[in-house]
Amino acid sequence: MASDFYSLSATAQADCLETLARRALSHWGLTENDQVTLIKHRENAVFKVISQTGRQYALRVHRHGYHSDQALRSELQWMTYLNKKGLKTPRPVAALDGTYFQSISSQNVPEARQCDLIEWVDGATVGGLEEGVAGDDKSLERIYRSIGKIAANLHNISTAWDRPSDFSRLQWDARGTIGEDPLWGRFWDLEPLTKGQKELFFKARDKALETLTAYGMGSDRFGLIHGDLLPDNILQTPDGLCLIDFDDSGFGWYMFEFATSLFMHLGEPHFDKVCNAMVEGYRSVRPLPDEHIALFPTFFLMRGLVYLGWAHTRRETETARALTPMMIEAVTALADDYLADT
Repeated sequence: MASDFYSLSATAQADCLETLARRALSHWGLTENDQVTLIKHRENAVFKVISQTGRQYALRVHRHGYHSDQALRSELQWMTYLNKKGLKTPRPVAALDGTYFQSISSQNVPEARQCDLIEWVDGATVGGLEEGVAGDDKSLERIYRSIGKIAANLHNISTAWDRPSDFSRLQWDARGTIGEDPLWGRFWDLEPLTKGQKELFFKARDKALETLTAYGMGSDRFGLIHGDLLPDNILQTPDGLCLIDFDDSGFGWYMFEFATSLFMHLGEPHFDKVCNAMVEGYRSVRPLPDEHIALFPTFFLMRGLVYLGWAHTRRETETARALTPMMIEAVTALADDYLADT
């Protein structure tokens, strides 16, 4: 059955991954009889675990082939360091052997999967990818002002961190985003794209690459970023906002962080208010020159092209099928505007 895993429905795949997750529990001194509930199955499968003593955890079963063992180890080291420096993130839980992740095999899953356990954080997400962010304009401004502060704190702490010599994470540079072999897939292979749309995107991509080369990768503009600073990755807790899901974190432009967080608001009447609020929050913690903000159009285009690549490589998923038409429409408008602004 393992060889048929990828032809199964999302529900059936999640059932197989739950079996694997239960097998992983013993490595943390937990048992297969503990309560295990699927929370999310999009890229990774995330399960809530409640032990027989009442302790709560999140168990992540990582998708195959996305991260090396060292990259995953680096992610957990970074999250631990951020917590020590006062930026709230879920705390990784060491296994019985002292390591922070295990590779687990299961009969119904074709590859061994990396699994890790983190402490459960009680809180509600600010919003979600599919449903957007709830609230009136004032609420959105308040939320994004806080997100700006989180981003600035993250960048400050990470810039000052003396990282382990073997630290390894994704590279969201020009090659990794819109080069010939992007991390999330080639946008031009997305099947619904017309020939005209592909030509438009290539022309806009070439202009963006020239802009990025001139902008450079100095330490004031490029470094460790969360990479997925979306509302559903920020929890509102009694102790303040908590940043979760570092799966896509790595080295990238700080303005790419902004573009990721703000992308869903493009074209909305409240966009300027939300964007200004995030910039204001960021600047209350860390400098942000106007010359960097002037490159927002370039980074919004990059983010859009990256999403199209993601839609191609995840085309079998319900999320990709639902979002692809609106993403194509949005990125087409972005590319038209970007080329017109010369």
